[in-house]
Amino acid sequence: MIYTVTLNPALDYVMKVGNIRYDDINRSESEEIYYGGKGINVSVILTRLGVENKALGFVGGFTGEKLYEMLKKDGIDCDFNILKNGYTRINVKIKAQTELDVNAQGPAIDEEDIALLLEKLDGIKQGDFLVLAGSIPNTLPDDIYERILSRLDGRGINFVVDATGDLLKNVLKYKPFLIKPNHHELGDLFKVEAKSEQDIVFYAKKLQEMGARNVLVSRAKDGATLIDEQKNVTTFENVEGELVNSVGCGDSMVGGFLAGWIEKGDYSYALKLGAACGNATAFSQELATADEIRNVFDIM
Repeated sequence: MIYTVTLNPALDYVMKVGNIRYDDINRSESEEIYYGGKGINVSVILTRLGVENKALGFVGGFTGEKLYEMLKKDGIDCDFNILKNGYTRINVKIKAQTELDVNAQGPAIDEEDIALLLEKLDGIKQGDFLVLAGSIPNTLPDDIYERILSRLDGRGINFVVDATGDLLKNVLKYKPFLIKPNHHELGDLFKVEAKSEQDIVFYAKKLQEMGARNVLVSRAKDGATLIDEQKNVTTFENVEGELVNSVGCGDSMVGGFLAGWIEKGDYSYALKLGAACGNATAFSQELATADEIRNVFDIM
């Protein structure tokens, strides 16, 4: 079983506008609402690939109810903690001659809310996977990921962490099964530029020395490179296609990788499926469907 945790999910309100004017009222040409959050994106991909999973985290208010409703409609198994106060955030995305994104802060989350989530996580069993993905809201303590992994350490749970900076560094001591920085984030961790595959392998192995078992580095136009726990290096290049959407590509890669690993227990296969998911989402308006993923997988 795979559990994903999204501590600050969102509804993305996307408005298309012909040209933004600053001297008059702007009227949209169309509006759409999507659910968002890195852990949720991982759950969507896993669900579309037929892998059992459950999405966890916090939701609040009428926006939280809407998020829950949309996820259930899409068949996503979720068990979010309902906050007593505040609202799940709404991020506004304006697509015009340029794109403007305004991301909200999210609701206040207190120690009682955190305690209830930790109690729920206690139900995760040996051999299960726990995915912690994304940044954390400023109302949560900076060490929340560390607190979660410390509480669950030693229970045989496979931790997957997709985070940046100290949020990632501070959990390496718990020997996560998988971490997934992109090449920029990898360089930032060591205050260098990691451009070539040689650089990526060198610094990824440093992360393994710090505790990570498998390091998957997404490399934008250059594909993805995995340094697995046997120190094998495997790279898949991107397939040719029109880039439509960069949102959720890394999350899709994580979901595909886990699905592939659970299916065959083979790191090369897991990376191929992960890369196919990332590519397929890049070619789609939304997160990739199972058919879109398989079509890309077959030509890789």
